Amino acid sequence: MHLQMITYFTWLGDELITVPNFPAWICDVCGRREYDQKARLWLTALLNPESGKKVSRKQLPPRAQKPHSPRPATD
Repeated sequence: MHLQMITYFTWLGDELITVPNFPAWICDVCGRREYDQKARLWLTALLNPESGKKVSRKQLPPRAQKPHSPRPATD
């Protein structure tokens, strides 16, 4: 498999989204594509309708609401 920049296609509701120059690993033998995981996560964040909206503390899961306390040092 080798890295190649391709045009990525995905559906967002009823709309077809195309993303040029998207990194994908492509097999030389069969043409199978595995999309770069970091690029997919970035694209998912960009296309998320909730992205950029402010979140109140009440909407955060309980674990995220608690302040992180450092572990005590052990010798």
